[in-house]
Amino acid sequence: MSEPHDEGERTTRRMPVLDKPPAEPDPPPVPLATYEPRTHRFWSARRVPAALTALLLLGVTGVFLYDIAAVRAGRPGMRWRRELAHQLAQRPLDDTWVLVGAGVAAALGLWLIVLAVTPGLRALLPMRRTDPDVRAALDRAAAAMVLRDRAMEVAGVQSVRVRAGRRRADVRAVSHFRALDDVRQDLDAVLAEAVRALGLARPLALSVHVRRPGRKG
Repeated sequence: MSEPHDEGERTTRRMPVLDKPPAEPDPPPVPLATYEPRTHRFWSARRVPAALTALLLLGVTGVFLYDIAAVRAGRPGMRWRRELAHQLAQRPLDDTWVLVGAGVAAALGLWLIVLAVTPGLRALLPMRRTDPDVRAALDRAAAAMVLRDRAMEVAGVQSVRVRAGRRRADVRAVSHFRALDDVRQDLDAVLAEAVRALGLARPLALSVHVRRPGRKG
């Protein structure tokens, strides 16, 4: 006969273990080369020149249409238009006023062509693109401020003036102690790292100048 089990006894059974399917490896990251490698400058809307040109053309066209409609209705044309046609018919092509008017018209036309084919927004520095749908830019004044703050962290630097252009950053520092060569070497290293950290599509070339403070009095 089997002895009864005590109340405190517990029967331990081995539970079946479900085998987990092997985890699928993470997909490899998309290399940056699949994104747009070339970053172009931002184009300016140039609303002011476009608005002025549109208003000027609208005004001139409206005046001429009104004059033509008046002539068609049997009324005499505007006096200024008759005078202008008379002057253009009598003055030779080498007349001074004709040349001046042609020069002004050519200059305005050339200015409009330049505005149409150039991107503008020279104060914005395009940044590297890590996503094909996202574009970013950094203001040149902000880039100069970042470089100035990093340069002020170098030992021996008393003051710094940074001017950031489209392709180069001009850094002029004043050092009141330490050797100038050592300060310049530290500035080159710190600013080179700062330029890389800006994430610009075209990193700025550095031009670093270090000098002693001028004598007072």
